[in-house]
Amino acid sequence: MRLINTITREQKEFYHEIPEYAILSHTWDKQELLFDDMKRSDPEGLPGFEKVDKCCKLAASRGFEYVWIDTCCIDKNSSAELQEAINSMYRWYKNAEVCFAYLSDVQSNTNPTKSPAFAASLWFTRGWTLQELIAPRIVEFYGRNEAGDWGEIGTKSSLRDLIAKITGVPIGVLKTGNVANISVATRMSWASRRHTKREEDQAYSLMGIFDVHMTMVYGEGKRAFARLQEEIMKVSNDHSLFAWKSSKRHVRHWTGQGLLADSPADFIHSGQYHCSDHSDGAAAYQITNVGLRI
Repeated sequence: MRLINTITREQKEFYHEIPEYAILSHTWDKQELLFDDMKRSDPEGLPGFEKVDKCCKLAASRGFEYVWIDTCCIDKNSSAELQEAINSMYRWYKNAEVCFAYLSDVQSNTNPTKSPAFAASLWFTRGWTLQELIAPRIVEFYGRNEAGDWGEIGTKSSLRDLIAKITGVPIGVLKTGNVANISVATRMSWASRRHTKREEDQAYSLMGIFDVHMTMVYGEGKRAFARLQEEIMKVSNDHSLFAWKSSKRHVRHWTGQGLLADSPADFIHSGQYHCSDHSDGAAAYQITNVGLRI
């Protein structure tokens, strides 16, 4: 795991004993400070530096020597490192002492319970930020004030009821981060209205929530989401995986899609299903060369 020193801004890799660290959750802007940019002698003049700088200063003010920021802590030129990072990301957010969720489109003086700006933030529409909401024990939400500085809007704890209403994630899950007893279909429904820039990330961003691991194959398109469902089948007997309806408009006849959904959007109406994983008597099912066998 590569972390940024909040004082020197230097990157440092850790392999075994990971120090306490803060972590950033945000939506990407058009230009971000990337891994190679951090090695330059003059990163201060680059687009995206301000966000990294303010995050480091906030973490340092809270007593943290290190912080993790996805844009500049992952060397995306290395496919092996990117693979490891995406498969580890849920755990990294879970193990963070605190997660700073920066909502760049919300003013810090916003009252979340009275203004629609908080609920309308892009942060609540992105695929990756779902795990960044659930996994950390502590999430603090920040916006910008008129001077451009970060100011706290509230926390996952203090805004729990509102966040549950916005996201569909139950209050109990927001309190504990425990999703083990939540049905597959319900977990999928949390992601049904979220979007990712790359189609494959609709699947990759959900690996941690289902506690599965996959290889990254950018370019495979919706096949990634099919592979995610196949991985879920290997660790769960929950038949709610098949409780979905096609999100394609005007579908009036069988399309040959099969029992696996095309995307999380197919689960938009599946949030009411309870977990059906009864390991003591449930029949196993598996993917074979001729289809799904139950």
